[in-house]
Amino acid sequence: MFQRALLGCCLAATAMPVAAADYIVIRREIEVDRPADLVWARVGDYCGITEWLKLSCAIVSGQGDVGTVRTLNNETIEPMVAKTARSYTYGQTVGGMANYAYNGTLAVEPIGEKRAKIVYTLIYDADLMPSDEVRKAQFERISTRFQGAVESMKAIAEAKP
Repeated sequence: MFQRALLGCCLAATAMPVAAADYIVIRREIEVDRPADLVWARVGDYCGITEWLKLSCAIVSGQGDVGTVRTLNNETIEPMVAKTARSYTYGQTVGGMANYAYNGTLAVEPIGEKRAKIVYTLIYDADLMPSDEVRKAQFERISTRFQGAVESMKAIAEAKP
């Protein structure tokens, strides 16, 4: 009888809904006076982050397609989980945001034939963060850092070769 009651409690506990996550989406965009393909060729390499975010980057496995893994500053690990002709998406499995289900997408979208838009979208679960202070600090840090990143990419893409 005790075992049945214990089993019933365990089954009931596993059937309970999990609290909803608090996913934060940060989207940074900037228009560029160059065609989309040229912009992507200039900033879209998976380790191009070295130039526009000033991080060291090394490809530790893969050939630049889905499944390629990069390390940033010899400590952060980010596998590529999706890719199109002018975009890639990565997750962070080791690093400062890895415990918060952090993912990012860099994309370049055409605006007519001679202009493009760089779009950097980041998402993470703020509900996993330990306090409101940490949530606010991370949001400010990431928002500011990636606004600077798209501005840097614009300057790189528009520079004379």
